Amino acid sequence: MKKIILAAIAVMTFGFANAQTGGYSKGDAFISGAFNVGSQKTGDAKANEFTIEPKVGYFVSENIAIGAKLGFGSNKIGEDKTNSFTAGAFGRYYFTPASQFSVYGQAGLDFTNSKIKPGDYKENEVGANVGLGLSYFLSKHFAIEATWLGLGYSVNNNGGHGAEKSNNFNFGTDLRAVNFGVVYKF
Repeated sequence: MKKIILAAIAVMTFGFANAQTGGYSKGDAFISGAFNVGSQKTGDAKANEFTIEPKVGYFVSENIAIGAKLGFGSNKIGEDKTNSFTAGAFGRYYFTPASQFSVYGQAGLDFTNSKIKPGDYKENEVGANVGLGLSYFLSKHFAIEATWLGLGYSVNNNGGHGAEKSNNFNFGTDLRAVNFGVVYKF
């Protein structure tokens, strides 16, 4: 019985000491982002994709962080190639920013310019999204986070030049669309 009690005390002590690491406060900055490389081959058809999208954020108050992102993506399917450039801004509200584990709400606005070859076809898209996320600090500077953007709206000009615009609205409860990442806090 003594071993069980001592083990329980040790686990609680370790948990309390571990809980003192990490968390955000006013003036903190962080970087995170997305990176994706993929390839698929079906018969003679081959597709390759590459995406990189770093983000930076800054805590303007105890609970509110604002940030920006830049991204580049390339997608090649057969002879068709699409290069995309994205610029965006986001805001987050952290419910418990000073703790090791925190849930946040996020809203963002993105602009994407895509160029499709052959033919030098160009299109622009503006999108807005709202979602939820959570972060868990592994140490004082590193955290893992999961983000789910459940509500989104975008407008795509489909290249202009007489083409009709596309308006897209999504609301998703698909938890397979959760994105995971690593965050470094300064």
